[in-house]
Amino acid sequence: QVQLVESGGGLVQAGGSLRLSCIASGRFFSIENMGWYRQAPGKQRELVAVISSDSTPNYADFVKGRFTISRDNAKNTVYLQMNSLKPEDTAVYYCYGRPTDYSIPFWGQGTQVTVSS
Repeated sequence: QVQLVESGGGLVQAGGSLRLSCIASGRFFSIENMGWYRQAPGKQRELVAVISSDSTPNYADFVKGRFTISRDNAKNTVYLQMNSLKPEDTAVYYCYGRPTDYSIPFWGQGTQVTVSS
């Protein structure tokens, strides 16, 4: 069993910043890819950013230059630094991770990010 717990969401004004964290725990050897998705009301879940075990990042076009994903493998933690936030970034942000000894990814419960105009 693997658990992922997000933290760091909240309410911020447009142009502000937030830092999300996600800690993985449970029975696993190591985690390959970790990343963040988001889902706004009435919309499908979409990929925000992903980072490989060697810390190679990839971003959705709509966050390039504003968001930075990073990870600490020793702590089984992934971070998402979000700068220059826009109202359209408002969504529930979900962390995921795929342990190397599992064939499926695991998901966190989500953390709400609300950006006011």
